Amino acid sequence: MTNVPSTGAGRTDFGPFFADMFAITGSIRYVAVGRGQDIAMQQRVGVDVASSDVSNRFEELLVNPTLLTLATQRGDLDCGGLRHLIIGYGYFSAYVLPVPGGYVCVSFEVGSDPVASSDAIRRAIGRHLA
Repeated sequence: MTNVPSTGAGRTDFGPFFADMFAITGSIRYVAVGRGQDIAMQQRVGVDVASSDVSNRFEELLVNPTLLTLATQRGDLDCGGLRHLIIGYGYFSAYVLPVPGGYVCVSFEVGSDPVASSDAIRRAIGRHLA
């Protein structure tokens, strides 16, 4: 999978953001930024592909935005909002964070702890996407 430019997100070069994300830990497999119908995504070089590019694209266009909407609405009722979602799939875990205008999805190797990297992930988001 290669960097897929996102023209509507206000920038087209997510390379520095992806590089910072992959530098956080070797257990990060895949990173995506979604803003509406605009998706930018990149997979770590050398990672065995657990799902196809098409499958990942639909994940980013449909599944993650829908789950974030549902969880955000619940969180806003009386839970103090939503910080993140962790989706535990069979081959990886997806750590999904809302950001202004969209979200970031960081996929981790099974058995790794996404929360242990959450502060570094949030700092990278602040440097590149804020």
